[in-house]
Amino acid sequence: MFTHKYRYHFAFLLSLYTYLNTEFCKVYYYFNIRIDWYAALATILLITFLSLESNRYLEIFVRKIIPVEKNNIRFPVVFFIAGTITSTVITVAVVLIMGMGLHSFSLQENFTPLKLNLMYGSLVNLLFHLINTIIYYFKEYQTTSLHAEQLKSITAQAELQLIKSQINPHFLFNNLNVLAALIMKDNKEANRFIEEFSKVYRYILSNHDKELVELKTELDFIKPYIFLLEKRFAEGLIIKVQIDDAYFNQLIIPASLQMLIENAIKHNVVSRNKPLLIDVHTNGNNTIVVSNNLQAKQTIENSTGIGLQNIIRRYQLVSNKHITIDNNNKQFTVSLPLLTVN
Repeated sequence: MFTHKYRYHFAFLLSLYTYLNTEFCKVYYYFNIRIDWYAALATILLITFLSLESNRYLEIFVRKIIPVEKNNIRFPVVFFIAGTITSTVITVAVVLIMGMGLHSFSLQENFTPLKLNLMYGSLVNLLFHLINTIIYYFKEYQTTSLHAEQLKSITAQAELQLIKSQINPHFLFNNLNVLAALIMKDNKEANRFIEEFSKVYRYILSNHDKELVELKTELDFIKPYIFLLEKRFAEGLIIKVQIDDAYFNQLIIPASLQMLIENAIKHNVVSRNKPLLIDVHTNGNNTIVVSNNLQAKQTIENSTGIGLQNIIRRYQLVSNKHITIDNNNKQFTVSLPLLTVN
């Protein structure tokens, strides 16, 4: 309201409307206020415009002290109280200047105009703040609705990426080949492979539609996934997971760790001569870190980068927090903030 491009038009029409109503109801006649019509209109205009402009600057000041994003209730209450005080001071000053300065009214003669204008000033201030609050919360509602729609779209893309990265012919072919070899050599190991394989898909089916999951739940999924990868790549892949138990109840984007591990494998050479080292750990700052040594492939599988971009965007939409990506040409590191429900 206080920064709207049509605020002065609104203030002028409100002042004119108020003055016409005072004339229609013969307020000056019944209260025996001896004042010219242009002075009465000027008084109303000054109170309205000065209240509007003082609140505009006051809003900037109050925002610095009480950020509205973190204080949705406290900010409008404090702002309204400060605006009421300011509007009262402005009204008193305008009435005294117009009455005693221009019309030579005595203090007693100014008492009735002062009461009437204080009533008007307080109502105008209340109206401005009500409109301002309605506009603010309406914009917040629009933003929230937009974010909700974006989140649905991003989540759908992430689900699609997760399913495509797991249940694609290439992934199934590789793991079924491993399974076939295990069946020929060791039935016991083959049975375990099947069990871990089923755990991976059970997690996907159970959590694909969730925005957040507990870190412990994510880790329970990562263990069988790592087992499948280690069976596939043998000594060419080394994955270390060191997570402090204190973080188990924190929240994380589902399958984000899996996406980061797969991203590392997709872009780097994995061989017995050049093992890929992937380290997953917490750093003591409510953050989980996934890092790997860089040994880039000469030819990289077709990739749109949608996996990492989805993690970034979903964190922004769900928590307004950002992930950190660091590439120093030797190590590629992604840090994911661990979340709590506020």
